[in-house]
Amino acid sequence: MSSSSSSTESHIATAKTILSTAASVAATVMVARSLVNDFLPSEIHDFISTGTRRLFSRFSSQLTMVIDEFDGLVNNQIYEAAETYLGTKVSPSTRRLKVNKSDTEKNFTLTMERGEGITDIFNCIKFDWVLISRHVESRNFHNPGDLNSTLRSEVRSLELTFNKKHKDMVLKTYLPFIIEEAKSMKQETKALKIFMVDYENMYGSPSDAWVGTNLDHPATFETVALEREVKELVLEDLKRFMKMKEYYRKVGKAWKRGYLLYGPPGTGKSSLIAAMANYLNFDIYDLELTELQCNSDLRKLLIGMANRSILVVEDIDCTIEFHDRMAESQEDTGRRNKKVTLSGLLNFIDGLWSSCGDERIIVFTTNHKDKLDPALLRPGRMDVHIHMSYCTPCGFRQLASTYLGIKEHPLFEEIEEVIQKAQVTPAEVAEQLMKSSNTETTLKELVEFLEYKKENQELEAKKREQESKGKEEEQRKKKDDEEKVEKVE
Repeated sequence: MSSSSSSTESHIATAKTILSTAASVAATVMVARSLVNDFLPSEIHDFISTGTRRLFSRFSSQLTMVIDEFDGLVNNQIYEAAETYLGTKVSPSTRRLKVNKSDTEKNFTLTMERGEGITDIFNCIKFDWVLISRHVESRNFHNPGDLNSTLRSEVRSLELTFNKKHKDMVLKTYLPFIIEEAKSMKQETKALKIFMVDYENMYGSPSDAWVGTNLDHPATFETVALEREVKELVLEDLKRFMKMKEYYRKVGKAWKRGYLLYGPPGTGKSSLIAAMANYLNFDIYDLELTELQCNSDLRKLLIGMANRSILVVEDIDCTIEFHDRMAESQEDTGRRNKKVTLSGLLNFIDGLWSSCGDERIIVFTTNHKDKLDPALLRPGRMDVHIHMSYCTPCGFRQLASTYLGIKEHPLFEEIEEVIQKAQVTPAEVAEQLMKSSNTETTLKELVEFLEYKKENQELEAKKREQESKGKEEEQRKKKDDEEKVEKVE
Protein backbone atom coordinates (compact mmCIF):
# COMPACT_ATOMS: atom_id res chain seq x y z
CA MET A 1 0.00 0.00 0.00
CA SER A 2 2.85 2.32 0.90
CA SER A 3 4.69 1.60 -2.38
CA SER A 4 1.51 2.39 -4.35
CA SER A 5 1.05 5.65 -2.47
CA SER A 6 4.63 6.71 -3.03
CA SER A 7 4.31 5.91 -6.76
CA THR A 8 1.19 8.10 -7.02
CA GLU A 9 2.94 10.93 -5.21
CA SER A 10 5.88 10.58 -7.62
CA HIS A 11 3.58 10.83 -10.69
CA ILE A 12 1.88 13.92 -9.25
CA ALA A 13 5.22 15.55 -8.62
CA THR A 14 6.32 14.79 -12.18
CA ALA A 15 3.08 16.24 -13.60
CA LYS A 16 3.53 19.39 -11.52
CA THR A 17 7.06 19.75 -12.81
CA ILE A 18 5.91 19.35 -16.44
CA LEU A 19 3.09 21.86 -16.02
CA SER A 20 5.41 24.31 -14.30
CA THR A 21 7.96 23.97 -17.10
CA ALA A 22 5.27 24.41 -19.79
CA ALA A 23 3.94 27.51 -18.04
CA SER A 24 7.45 28.95 -17.83
CA VAL A 25 8.07 28.27 -21.54
CA ALA A 26 4.71 29.82 -22.49
CA ALA A 27 5.45 32.88 -20.36
CA THR A 28 8.89 33.19 -21.95
CA VAL A 29 7.38 32.94 -25.42
CA MET A 30 4.78 35.58 -24.60
CA VAL A 31 7.45 37.91 -23.22
CA ALA A 32 9.64 37.32 -26.26
CA ARG A 33 6.71 37.93 -28.59
CA SER A 34 5.87 41.14 -26.77
CA LEU A 35 9.48 42.32 -26.98
CA VAL A 36 9.57 41.51 -30.70
CA ASN A 37 6.33 43.40 -31.33
CA ASP A 38 7.39 46.41 -29.20
CA PHE A 39 11.03 46.88 -30.09
CA LEU A 40 11.67 45.32 -33.48
CA PRO A 41 10.69 47.17 -36.69
CA SER A 42 7.68 45.78 -38.52
CA GLU A 43 9.88 44.72 -41.46
CA ILE A 44 12.04 42.52 -39.19
CA HIS A 45 8.94 41.24 -37.43
CA ASP A 46 7.40 40.22 -40.77
CA PHE A 47 10.68 38.61 -41.82
CA ILE A 48 10.82 36.50 -38.64
CA SER A 49 7.15 35.52 -38.96
CA THR A 50 7.58 34.55 -42.59
CA GLY A 51 10.67 32.54 -41.81
CA THR A 52 8.94 30.74 -38.97
CA ARG A 53 5.99 29.85 -41.18
CA ARG A 54 8.30 28.59 -43.91
CA LEU A 55 10.19 26.46 -41.40
CA PHE A 56 7.04 24.80 -40.14
CA SER A 57 5.59 24.46 -43.64
CA ARG A 58 8.51 22.21 -44.64
CA PHE A 59 7.35 19.65 -42.13
CA SER A 60 3.60 20.17 -42.79
CA SER A 61 1.39 18.34 -45.26
CA GLN A 62 -0.81 21.43 -45.62
CA LEU A 63 -0.64 23.97 -48.45
CA THR A 64 -2.07 27.50 -48.28
CA MET A 65 -3.10 29.50 -51.35
CA VAL A 66 -3.48 33.25 -50.98
CA ILE A 67 -6.18 34.88 -53.12
CA ASP A 68 -5.91 38.68 -53.09
CA GLU A 69 -8.97 40.85 -53.63
CA PHE A 70 -7.28 42.75 -56.46
CA ASP A 71 -4.82 41.80 -59.16
CA GLY A 72 -3.07 45.10 -59.63
CA LEU A 73 -5.85 47.58 -60.31
CA VAL A 74 -8.48 45.09 -61.45
CA ASN A 75 -10.79 42.83 -59.47
CA ASN A 76 -9.63 39.28 -58.88
CA GLN A 77 -12.34 37.04 -60.34
CA ILE A 78 -11.44 34.15 -58.02
CA TYR A 79 -11.74 36.33 -54.91
CA GLU A 80 -15.17 37.64 -55.93
CA ALA A 81 -16.43 34.15 -56.76
CA ALA A 82 -15.10 32.66 -53.51
CA GLU A 83 -16.63 35.48 -51.45
CA THR A 84 -20.03 34.82 -53.01
CA TYR A 85 -19.72 31.05 -52.73
CA LEU A 86 -18.56 31.01 -49.10
CA GLY A 87 -21.52 33.16 -48.07
CA THR A 88 -23.65 30.03 -48.49
CA LYS A 89 -21.31 27.86 -46.39
CA VAL A 90 -21.90 29.53 -43.04
CA SER A 91 -21.76 27.05 -40.15
CA PRO A 92 -23.27 27.29 -36.64
CA SER A 93 -19.77 28.02 -35.29
CA THR A 94 -19.44 31.18 -37.40
CA ARG A 95 -19.64 34.20 -35.10
CA ARG A 96 -19.37 37.24 -37.39
CA LEU A 97 -20.76 37.91 -40.89
CA LYS A 98 -21.27 40.92 -43.13
CA VAL A 99 -24.69 41.55 -44.66
CA ASN A 100 -25.06 43.55 -47.89
CA LYS A 101 -27.79 44.38 -50.38
CA SER A 102 -27.44 46.43 -53.55
CA ASP A 103 -30.01 47.77 -56.02
CA THR A 104 -28.98 45.07 -58.48
CA GLU A 105 -29.84 42.22 -56.10
CA LYS A 106 -33.17 40.87 -54.85
CA ASN A 107 -31.92 39.32 -51.60
CA PHE A 108 -29.42 39.95 -48.82
CA THR A 109 -25.84 38.79 -49.42
CA LEU A 110 -23.76 37.22 -46.65
CA THR A 111 -19.97 37.46 -46.72
CA MET A 112 -17.19 36.61 -44.28
CA GLU A 113 -15.94 39.13 -41.76
CA ARG A 114 -12.16 39.54 -41.38
CA GLY A 115 -10.52 36.92 -39.24
CA GLU A 116 -13.41 34.49 -39.65
CA GLY A 117 -12.86 31.01 -40.99
CA ILE A 118 -15.16 28.67 -42.92
CA THR A 119 -14.67 24.98 -43.65
CA ASP A 120 -15.94 23.60 -46.94
CA ILE A 121 -16.19 19.92 -47.90
CA PHE A 122 -15.84 19.23 -51.62
CA ASN A 123 -15.57 15.68 -53.02
CA CYS A 124 -15.03 14.45 -49.42
CA ILE A 125 -11.99 16.73 -49.07
CA LYS A 126 -11.73 19.37 -46.35
CA PHE A 127 -10.87 22.97 -47.34
CA ASP A 128 -10.28 25.71 -44.75
CA TRP A 129 -10.89 29.32 -45.73
CA VAL A 130 -9.86 32.39 -43.71
CA LEU A 131 -10.44 36.06 -44.58
CA ILE A 132 -7.29 38.06 -43.88
CA SER A 133 -7.35 41.83 -43.66
CA ARG A 134 -4.34 44.04 -43.08
CA HIS A 135 -4.07 47.79 -42.79
CA VAL A 136 -1.75 49.83 -44.98
CA GLU A 137 -0.16 52.89 -43.41
CA SER A 138 0.53 54.74 -46.67
CA ARG A 139 -1.82 57.69 -47.26
CA ASN A 140 -1.53 57.16 -50.99
CA PHE A 141 -3.07 53.71 -50.81
CA HIS A 142 -6.07 53.38 -53.11
CA ASN A 143 -8.49 50.47 -53.50
CA PRO A 144 -10.24 50.96 -56.91
CA GLY A 145 -13.23 48.87 -55.81
CA ASP A 146 -13.90 50.91 -52.67
CA LEU A 147 -14.59 54.66 -52.72
CA ASN A 148 -13.68 54.87 -49.01
CA SER A 149 -10.43 52.96 -49.38
CA THR A 150 -8.23 56.02 -48.83
CA LEU A 151 -9.73 56.28 -45.35
CA ARG A 152 -9.68 52.59 -44.48
CA SER A 153 -6.36 51.65 -46.16
CA GLU A 154 -7.35 47.99 -46.04
CA VAL A 155 -6.07 45.09 -48.14
CA ARG A 156 -8.08 41.87 -48.04
CA SER A 157 -7.25 38.37 -49.14
CA LEU A 158 -8.60 34.86 -48.69
CA GLU A 159 -6.35 32.05 -47.55
CA LEU A 160 -7.27 28.55 -48.69
CA THR A 161 -5.59 25.70 -46.80
CA PHE A 162 -5.73 22.03 -47.80
CA ASN A 163 -3.56 18.92 -48.12
CA LYS A 164 -0.72 19.37 -50.59
CA LYS A 165 -1.63 16.28 -52.56
CA HIS A 166 -4.87 17.93 -53.74
CA LYS A 167 -3.17 20.91 -55.39
CA ASP A 168 -3.93 19.85 -58.99
CA MET A 169 -7.54 19.04 -58.13
CA VAL A 170 -7.96 22.49 -56.55
CA LEU A 171 -6.67 24.27 -59.65
CA LYS A 172 -8.47 22.11 -62.21
CA THR A 173 -11.73 21.30 -60.44
CA TYR A 174 -12.42 23.06 -57.13
CA LEU A 175 -11.73 26.69 -58.07
CA PRO A 176 -13.47 26.41 -61.51
CA PHE A 177 -16.44 24.87 -59.68
CA ILE A 178 -16.55 27.85 -57.29
CA ILE A 179 -16.45 30.33 -60.19
CA GLU A 180 -19.36 28.62 -61.97
CA GLU A 181 -21.38 28.29 -58.74
CA ALA A 182 -20.87 31.98 -57.97
CA LYS A 183 -22.05 32.95 -61.46
CA SER A 184 -25.23 30.91 -61.02
CA MET A 185 -25.85 32.33 -57.55
CA LYS A 186 -25.45 35.92 -58.73
CA GLN A 187 -27.71 35.22 -61.69
CA GLU A 188 -30.44 33.86 -59.43
CA THR A 189 -30.34 36.75 -56.97
CA LYS A 190 -29.89 39.72 -59.30
CA ALA A 191 -32.74 42.18 -59.87
CA LEU A 192 -33.92 42.07 -63.48
CA LYS A 193 -33.47 45.12 -65.68
CA ILE A 194 -34.82 46.24 -69.03
CA PHE A 195 -32.45 48.26 -71.22
CA MET A 196 -33.08 50.71 -74.03
CA VAL A 197 -30.60 52.35 -76.38
CA ASP A 198 -29.05 55.59 -75.10
CA TYR A 199 -28.57 57.40 -78.41
CA GLU A 200 -26.65 60.30 -76.82
CA ASN A 201 -23.89 57.88 -75.76
CA MET A 202 -24.22 55.67 -78.80
CA TYR A 203 -20.75 56.43 -80.11
CA GLY A 204 -18.86 56.22 -76.81
CA SER A 205 -18.01 53.08 -74.92
CA PRO A 206 -20.14 50.06 -76.01
CA SER A 207 -21.29 49.51 -72.42
CA ASP A 208 -22.66 53.09 -72.32
CA ALA A 209 -24.89 52.53 -75.36
CA TRP A 210 -27.58 50.95 -73.17
CA VAL A 211 -29.37 52.50 -70.20
CA GLY A 212 -31.44 50.29 -67.90
CA THR A 213 -34.15 50.39 -65.29
CA ASN A 214 -35.56 47.72 -62.99
CA LEU A 215 -37.99 45.29 -64.60
CA ASP A 216 -40.85 44.42 -62.24
CA HIS A 217 -43.14 42.70 -64.74
CA PRO A 218 -45.02 39.94 -62.84
CA ALA A 219 -45.72 37.68 -65.83
CA THR A 220 -44.82 33.99 -65.41
CA PHE A 221 -45.56 30.85 -67.37
CA GLU A 222 -48.27 30.12 -64.80
CA THR A 223 -50.10 33.41 -65.51
CA VAL A 224 -49.61 33.79 -69.28
CA ALA A 225 -52.79 32.89 -71.20
CA LEU A 226 -51.32 30.32 -73.59
CA GLU A 227 -52.31 26.84 -74.64
CA ARG A 228 -50.71 24.22 -72.40
CA GLU A 229 -48.90 22.65 -75.35
CA VAL A 230 -47.35 25.99 -76.32
CA LYS A 231 -46.18 26.66 -72.77
CA GLU A 232 -44.61 23.23 -72.52
CA LEU A 233 -42.93 23.71 -75.90
CA VAL A 234 -41.33 27.01 -74.86
CA LEU A 235 -40.33 25.79 -71.40
CA GLU A 236 -38.74 22.61 -72.68
CA ASP A 237 -36.89 24.51 -75.40
CA LEU A 238 -35.51 27.02 -72.87
CA LYS A 239 -34.42 24.25 -70.48
CA ARG A 240 -32.70 22.40 -73.31
CA PHE A 241 -30.95 25.54 -74.52
CA MET A 242 -29.57 26.34 -71.06
CA LYS A 243 -27.94 22.90 -70.81
CA MET A 244 -26.26 22.93 -74.23
CA LYS A 245 -23.25 25.20 -73.74
CA GLU A 246 -20.68 22.49 -74.45
CA TYR A 247 -22.70 21.14 -77.38
CA TYR A 248 -22.81 24.57 -79.06
CA ARG A 249 -19.05 24.85 -78.62
CA LYS A 250 -18.56 21.35 -79.98
CA VAL A 251 -20.50 22.03 -83.20
CA GLY A 252 -18.98 25.50 -83.61
CA LYS A 253 -22.11 27.63 -83.14
CA ALA A 254 -22.72 30.74 -81.07
CA TRP A 255 -24.66 29.89 -77.89
CA LYS A 256 -27.87 31.72 -78.74
CA ARG A 257 -31.49 30.94 -79.59
CA GLY A 258 -33.95 32.82 -81.81
CA TYR A 259 -37.71 33.04 -81.33
CA LEU A 260 -40.42 34.50 -83.55
CA LEU A 261 -43.68 35.43 -81.84
CA TYR A 262 -46.36 36.19 -84.42
CA GLY A 263 -50.06 36.87 -84.27
CA PRO A 264 -52.61 39.70 -83.85
CA PRO A 265 -51.97 42.57 -81.42
CA GLY A 266 -53.02 41.90 -77.83
CA THR A 267 -52.34 38.17 -77.91
CA GLY A 268 -49.70 38.27 -75.15
CA LYS A 269 -46.38 38.54 -77.00
CA SER A 270 -44.91 41.04 -74.52
CA SER A 271 -46.18 39.04 -71.54
CA LEU A 272 -44.55 35.88 -72.89
CA ILE A 273 -41.23 37.72 -73.25
CA ALA A 274 -41.50 38.93 -69.64
CA ALA A 275 -42.32 35.38 -68.52
CA MET A 276 -39.22 34.10 -70.32
CA ALA A 277 -37.07 36.77 -68.64
CA ASN A 278 -38.48 35.95 -65.19
CA TYR A 279 -38.00 32.21 -65.75
CA LEU A 280 -34.39 32.52 -66.93
CA ASN A 281 -33.61 35.58 -64.77
CA PHE A 282 -32.26 37.27 -67.91
CA ASP A 283 -32.19 41.03 -68.47
CA ILE A 284 -34.12 42.39 -71.47
CA TYR A 285 -32.59 44.63 -74.14
CA ASP A 286 -35.25 46.43 -76.19
CA LEU A 287 -33.99 47.38 -79.65
CA GLU A 288 -35.79 49.88 -81.91
CA LEU A 289 -34.29 49.40 -85.38
CA THR A 290 -35.83 52.51 -86.95
CA GLU A 291 -33.66 54.74 -84.75
CA LEU A 292 -30.38 53.27 -86.01
CA GLN A 293 -28.39 54.98 -88.72
CA CYS A 294 -26.27 52.13 -90.09
CA ASN A 295 -25.21 48.50 -89.73
CA SER A 296 -22.21 49.40 -87.57
CA ASP A 297 -24.65 50.71 -84.94
CA LEU A 298 -26.05 47.20 -84.66
CA ARG A 299 -22.60 45.78 -84.02
CA LYS A 300 -21.86 48.34 -81.29
CA LEU A 301 -25.10 47.52 -79.53
CA LEU A 302 -24.40 43.78 -79.71
CA ILE A 303 -20.97 44.26 -78.11
CA GLY A 304 -22.53 46.40 -75.37
CA MET A 305 -25.01 43.68 -74.36
CA ALA A 306 -24.28 41.47 -71.36
CA ASN A 307 -24.36 37.69 -71.51
CA ARG A 308 -27.46 35.89 -70.20
CA SER A 309 -29.85 38.39 -71.74
CA ILE A 310 -32.84 38.61 -74.07
CA LEU A 311 -32.72 40.92 -77.09
CA VAL A 312 -36.21 41.99 -78.21
CA VAL A 313 -36.97 43.41 -81.66
CA GLU A 314 -40.71 44.17 -81.74
CA ASP A 315 -42.81 44.56 -84.89
CA ILE A 316 -39.94 43.55 -87.15
CA ASP A 317 -42.21 43.82 -90.21
CA CYS A 318 -42.99 47.48 -89.49
CA THR A 319 -39.57 48.78 -88.53
CA ILE A 320 -37.49 48.52 -91.72
CA GLU A 321 -38.18 47.39 -95.27
CA PHE A 322 -36.20 44.16 -95.62
CA HIS A 323 -37.88 42.57 -98.60
CA ASP A 324 -35.95 43.70 -101.65
CA ARG A 325 -32.39 42.49 -101.13
CA MET A 326 -31.56 43.24 -104.76
CA ALA A 327 -32.40 46.88 -104.14
CA GLU A 328 -29.68 47.05 -101.50
CA SER A 329 -26.96 46.26 -104.01
CA GLN A 330 -28.33 48.82 -106.45
CA GLU A 331 -28.26 51.71 -104.00
CA ASP A 332 -25.27 53.98 -103.89
CA THR A 333 -22.70 53.48 -101.14
CA GLY A 334 -23.60 56.73 -99.37
CA ARG A 335 -27.25 55.77 -98.93
CA ARG A 336 -26.43 52.20 -98.01
CA ASN A 337 -24.22 53.39 -95.15
CA LYS A 338 -27.05 55.51 -93.79
CA LYS A 339 -29.49 52.74 -93.01
CA VAL A 340 -29.76 49.25 -91.56
CA THR A 341 -29.98 46.65 -94.29
CA LEU A 342 -31.24 43.08 -94.30
CA SER A 343 -27.71 41.73 -94.74
CA GLY A 344 -26.60 43.83 -91.76
CA LEU A 345 -29.38 42.42 -89.63
CA LEU A 346 -28.63 38.85 -90.72
CA ASN A 347 -24.96 39.28 -89.84
CA PHE A 348 -26.07 40.75 -86.51
CA ILE A 349 -28.11 37.69 -85.53
CA ASP A 350 -26.33 34.88 -87.37
CA GLY A 351 -22.97 36.08 -88.66
CA LEU A 352 -19.52 36.52 -87.15
CA TRP A 353 -20.68 39.30 -84.84
CA SER A 354 -23.34 37.06 -83.30
CA SER A 355 -20.55 35.12 -81.54
CA CYS A 356 -19.66 38.17 -79.41
CA GLY A 357 -21.40 36.85 -76.31
CA ASP A 358 -22.95 33.73 -74.86
CA GLU A 359 -26.30 32.53 -73.53
CA ARG A 360 -28.44 34.97 -75.46
CA ILE A 361 -32.05 34.79 -76.54
CA ILE A 362 -33.20 36.89 -79.53
CA VAL A 363 -36.97 37.44 -79.77
CA PHE A 364 -38.67 38.97 -82.81
CA THR A 365 -42.34 39.86 -82.80
CA THR A 366 -44.64 40.57 -85.73
CA ASN A 367 -48.33 40.84 -86.52
CA HIS A 368 -47.73 39.66 -90.08
CA LYS A 369 -45.37 36.74 -90.50
CA ASP A 370 -46.06 36.59 -94.25
CA LYS A 371 -44.41 39.99 -94.72
CA LEU A 372 -41.01 38.80 -93.48
CA ASP A 373 -38.18 37.85 -95.81
CA PRO A 374 -37.62 34.05 -95.87
CA ALA A 375 -33.96 34.64 -95.01
CA LEU A 376 -35.03 35.84 -91.55
CA LEU A 377 -37.30 32.88 -90.89
CA ARG A 378 -34.89 30.01 -91.30
CA PRO A 379 -33.42 28.03 -88.35
CA GLY A 380 -30.33 29.62 -86.87
CA ARG A 381 -32.06 33.00 -87.00
CA MET A 382 -35.60 32.35 -85.86
CA ASP A 383 -35.31 28.82 -84.52
CA VAL A 384 -38.73 28.58 -82.84
CA HIS A 385 -41.92 30.04 -84.36
CA ILE A 386 -44.75 30.55 -81.87
CA HIS A 387 -48.20 31.52 -83.06
CA MET A 388 -49.88 33.81 -80.53
CA SER A 389 -53.54 33.18 -81.34
CA TYR A 390 -56.83 34.67 -80.22
CA CYS A 391 -58.09 33.63 -76.80
CA THR A 392 -59.07 29.97 -76.52
CA PRO A 393 -61.08 28.14 -73.81
CA CYS A 394 -57.80 27.05 -72.22
CA GLY A 395 -56.50 30.62 -72.28
CA PHE A 396 -59.76 31.91 -70.79
CA ARG A 397 -59.57 29.44 -67.89
CA GLN A 398 -56.02 30.60 -67.18
CA LEU A 399 -57.16 34.24 -67.17
CA ALA A 400 -60.11 33.44 -64.92
CA SER A 401 -57.80 31.68 -62.47
CA THR A 402 -55.35 34.59 -62.50
CA TYR A 403 -57.79 37.51 -62.36
CA LEU A 404 -60.75 36.02 -60.49
CA GLY A 405 -59.11 33.20 -58.56
CA ILE A 406 -61.65 30.58 -59.71
CA LYS A 407 -61.26 27.27 -61.53
CA GLU A 408 -64.93 26.52 -62.28
CA HIS A 409 -68.23 28.40 -62.69
CA PRO A 410 -71.64 27.60 -64.26
CA LEU A 411 -71.05 30.31 -66.90
CA PHE A 412 -67.74 28.80 -68.06
CA GLU A 413 -69.37 26.47 -70.57
CA GLU A 414 -71.33 29.30 -72.24
CA ILE A 415 -68.26 31.55 -72.30
CA GLU A 416 -66.07 28.85 -73.83
CA GLU A 417 -68.67 28.13 -76.51
CA VAL A 418 -68.85 31.78 -77.55
CA ILE A 419 -65.10 32.38 -77.25
CA GLN A 420 -64.45 29.71 -79.90
CA LYS A 421 -66.61 31.63 -82.38
CA ALA A 422 -65.55 35.19 -81.51
CA GLN A 423 -62.08 36.45 -82.35
CA VAL A 424 -61.12 38.08 -79.07
CA THR A 425 -57.60 38.60 -77.73
CA PRO A 426 -56.44 37.62 -74.24
CA ALA A 427 -55.85 41.32 -73.56
CA GLU A 428 -59.52 42.09 -74.26
CA VAL A 429 -60.71 39.26 -72.02
CA ALA A 430 -58.36 40.35 -69.23
CA GLU A 431 -59.71 43.90 -69.46
CA GLN A 432 -63.27 42.61 -69.05
CA LEU A 433 -62.30 40.47 -66.05
CA MET A 434 -60.95 43.55 -64.27
CA LYS A 435 -64.10 45.66 -64.60
CA SER A 436 -65.96 44.46 -61.50
CA SER A 437 -65.08 43.02 -58.11
CA ASN A 438 -68.14 40.76 -58.24
CA THR A 439 -67.40 37.46 -60.01
CA GLU A 440 -70.97 36.81 -61.14
CA THR A 441 -71.35 40.30 -62.61
CA THR A 442 -67.93 40.11 -64.29
CA LEU A 443 -68.69 36.82 -66.05
CA LYS A 444 -72.14 37.95 -67.20
CA GLU A 445 -70.67 41.14 -68.65
CA LEU A 446 -67.98 39.04 -70.34
CA VAL A 447 -70.68 36.90 -72.01
CA GLU A 448 -72.40 40.08 -73.28
CA PHE A 449 -69.07 41.43 -74.54
CA LEU A 450 -68.27 38.19 -76.38
CA GLU A 451 -71.75 38.04 -77.96
CA TYR A 452 -71.38 41.64 -79.10
CA LYS A 453 -67.93 40.89 -80.59
CA LYS A 454 -69.25 37.80 -82.37
CA GLU A 455 -72.23 39.65 -83.90
CA ASN A 456 -70.03 42.52 -85.06
CA GLN A 457 -67.53 40.12 -86.60
CA GLU A 458 -70.32 38.25 -88.41
CA LEU A 459 -71.67 41.54 -89.79
CA GLU A 460 -68.15 42.54 -90.86
CA ALA A 461 -67.67 39.16 -92.54
CA LYS A 462 -70.96 39.52 -94.44
CA LYS A 463 -70.03 43.04 -95.46
CA ARG A 464 -66.62 41.88 -96.75
CA GLU A 465 -68.31 39.01 -98.57
CA GLN A 466 -70.78 41.36 -100.27
CA GLU A 467 -67.98 43.76 -101.20
CA SER A 468 -66.00 40.86 -102.60
CA LYS A 469 -68.99 39.65 -104.62
CA GLY A 470 -69.59 43.20 -105.85
CA LYS A 471 -65.98 43.49 -107.00
CA GLU A 472 -66.17 40.11 -108.73
CA GLU A 473 -69.42 41.13 -110.45
CA GLU A 474 -67.89 44.41 -111.51
CA GLN A 475 -64.79 42.69 -112.88
CA ARG A 476 -66.93 40.11 -114.72
CA LYS A 477 -69.07 42.85 -116.20
CA LYS A 478 -65.99 44.81 -117.25
CA LYS A 479 -64.56 41.70 -118.88
CA ASP A 480 -67.83 41.03 -120.75
CA ASP A 481 -67.88 44.61 -122.03
CA GLU A 482 -64.29 44.30 -123.24
CA GLU A 483 -65.16 41.04 -125.07
CA LYS A 484 -68.17 42.73 -126.75
CA VAL A 485 -65.96 45.61 -127.92
CA GLU A 486 -63.47 43.13 -129.36
CA LYS A 487 -66.22 41.33 -131.30
CA VAL A 488 -67.57 44.59 -132.75
CA GLU A 489 -64.10 45.57 -133.88
